[in-house]
Amino acid sequence: MRAVAFSVFGGPEVLEPVSVPTPRAGPGEVRVGVRAAGVQPIDCAVRSGHRAPGFPIERPHITGGEFAGVVDQVGDGVEGVEVGTEVLGFRTQRCYAEYVVVPADHLVRKPPAMPWAVAGGLSGAGQAAHTALEDLGVRRSDTFLVNGAAGGVGTVAVQLARAAGATVLGTAREENHAYLRRLGATPVAYGDGLVDRVREVAPGGVDVALDAASEDGLRAAVALVADKDRVGTVASVDAWERLGARWIAGRRSAERLGALVGLWSSEALHIHVRATWPLEEAAAAHHDVGSGHGRGKVVLLVG
Repeated sequence: MRAVAFSVFGGPEVLEPVSVPTPRAGPGEVRVGVRAAGVQPIDCAVRSGHRAPGFPIERPHITGGEFAGVVDQVGDGVEGVEVGTEVLGFRTQRCYAEYVVVPADHLVRKPPAMPWAVAGGLSGAGQAAHTALEDLGVRRSDTFLVNGAAGGVGTVAVQLARAAGATVLGTAREENHAYLRRLGATPVAYGDGLVDRVREVAPGGVDVALDAASEDGLRAAVALVADKDRVGTVASVDAWERLGARWIAGRRSAERLGALVGLWSSEALHIHVRATWPLEEAAAAHHDVGSGHGRGKVVLLVG
């Protein structure tokens, strides 16, 4: 099958098209013909050698942790999933490929109206944001600060918090401020003086914060929120402990993903896909995501 992989750590240019054996579904597993695969910051971190995926890196290594496609093989013991079913799902790595094999409980059905690019990019950022709001206990009475609010995780976090009734502030570049207002957040510009700017728009203080972008934003959040147990990050892997914040580890499940799909279907959740790239141009997609300043999701189109 076609895939994109790297054999050495480095910049986006180390990603290259490869031909590898097509996997087969084992007991309890399903094989999916991939139509779209989301590109996440963790993919860039694994490729660069900055983050380990939790197991030894093979050579060549196929990265990617979210996908959407069509079931084309069902392993022994799997019930309720049929060949031809359109699905979206998740796994640890190996999604930048024509086929991916996953446990059957890592999938949910794709709504017919959901575009492939949206389906391919929903699982990672969506489940990270959903987990973060759960862990931080975001509720109606809160003023909630999201650092990197226009990115993939940030936009979902903003929408989920607004649905919970929280007042939401979001840091972003100026060109993304109008977008954040449409999502229901009060935008705040990045850069020096961030703490003072947040205090100007939230004179009553900030109760809870999520960093989805940078150490500078996490440092500001720590300065603004009194209860450090309510300051979390999904991005600042080298700084959270030193700054006294929480690391938010994603807890992915079909139940969580299904809840997000339900919100999308009811038009309570919008997933913005800012760019799509062919699978073979994954390096360009990594350049885009690695810039750290884009709005929404970047997705590879495979089949």
